[in-house]
Amino acid sequence: MKESVFINIGASNHSKYERQEEDFYATDPIAAKLLLEVEPQLNNIWECACGAGHLAKVFNNYGKLNKATDLMDRGYGSVEDFLLNDEPYKNGDIVTNPPYSKAVEFVKHALNKVDEGRYVCMFLKVLFLESQIRKELFSKYPLKTIYVSSSRINCAKNGDFKTYNSGAIAYAWYVWKKGYNGTTIIKWIN
Repeated sequence: MKESVFINIGASNHSKYERQEEDFYATDPIAAKLLLEVEPQLNNIWECACGAGHLAKVFNNYGKLNKATDLMDRGYGSVEDFLLNDEPYKNGDIVTNPPYSKAVEFVKHALNKVDEGRYVCMFLKVLFLESQIRKELFSKYPLKTIYVSSSRINCAKNGDFKTYNSGAIAYAWYVWKKGYNGTTIIKWIN
């Protein structure tokens, strides 16, 4: 009984499936559409963990995508290790569903790369709000807005939406505006 509870809340150490080695869990493209509805000013987007392009293709269709990269060649974008790229990202926003095991690193690195006033948006589990390490992250880099998905959005291992369903896991878009020091606003989407 306990094991099924942990599986349902998305605890990877209790999953009935083995974790994907590079942490590749594709996001249903609806997540990108919902983000652009609530944050239409996003532009020149770098999707830095693009996988097979599920989010990046939506950004491209809206004329918002500038660059799509991933650690591995998954048939979309170019191959690049985002965390090893030390070049500033000028006049653009960084938006992705990062590998969950490296999410804090992705957030910090992205915020260091973008210009003041630009956005960093990460699609993460609602559970990302927990832990002392992430509390320190949110204290140092205050979130502007958290958009909690009121309907579940699927993230599928290796982009295989037919086999894998993360429907029991709640996700949100975490939105930082570099230099923002106000109170975090929580809103709901879909």
